Amino acid sequence: MSSKFTHAGLLPEAGLPRHVAIIMDGNGRWAKKRLLNRVKGHEKGADAVRGIVRTCRELQIQVLTLYAFSTENWLRPAGEIKALMTLLKKFLVEEEKELKANNIRLEVIGQPHRLPDDVRAIIEQVRSATAANDGLLLNLALSYGGRTEIVDMVRTIATKAAAGTLQPGAIDETVVADHLYTRNIPDPDLMIRTSGEMRISNFLLWQLAYAELYVTPTLWPDFSPDEFIAILKDFQKRERRFGKVPPQSES
Repeated sequence: MSSKFTHAGLLPEAGLPRHVAIIMDGNGRWAKKRLLNRVKGHEKGADAVRGIVRTCRELQIQVLTLYAFSTENWLRPAGEIKALMTLLKKFLVEEEKELKANNIRLEVIGQPHRLPDDVRAIIEQVRSATAANDGLLLNLALSYGGRTEIVDMVRTIATKAAAGTLQPGAIDETVVADHLYTRNIPDPDLMIRTSGEMRISNFLLWQLAYAELYVTPTLWPDFSPDEFIAILKDFQKRERRFGKVPPQSES
């Protein structure tokens, strides 16, 4: 680990985020700037994913969550959705061997039941093949929406309360977290959004409560491991107080 920190210019004593979440935005604009079909932007974006996954593995970051397809994305043109699903399948098939070899485990959060059958089959194949891996968790948010996640959580808790298996007075933040899609996954320490848009777009609404936010104007297909490491350096300089008074400021 220390050699990786030194090579990247990171500070070993400052630590790294356990969980990095990324809103991968700008594929369409990248293609438009080059007078290309939007699908070409998504294809180039898949290459950027590979680079960031490898960097996270090398730096021994525990969790990488990628906002790959939102519930709102179902409103896009049917042709683009079909192309995205085809690209997702291609990516998973091509990366399965590398994920297995590099101790990376695949998981999916969201409503995967809405995905096409052939896509779900590939996801389950790769999840099963990597289930025993205990290195980086590659967590894909697919057919994911933060509000939908919260609604699903409320319904589940309400059902248990109505059945008498969960007392309303016992509901606290831990119970809520245990009924989210991200149960058993630590909340993100760092959330990165590419393309310069200053919003979180219905992404991990509960989990991002105390995440450090970083917005870069770089379009996702151009987002490189070098820029990612520069953002990690910025993260290491931040003071995370979680609403508390810094120790040196206490009287």
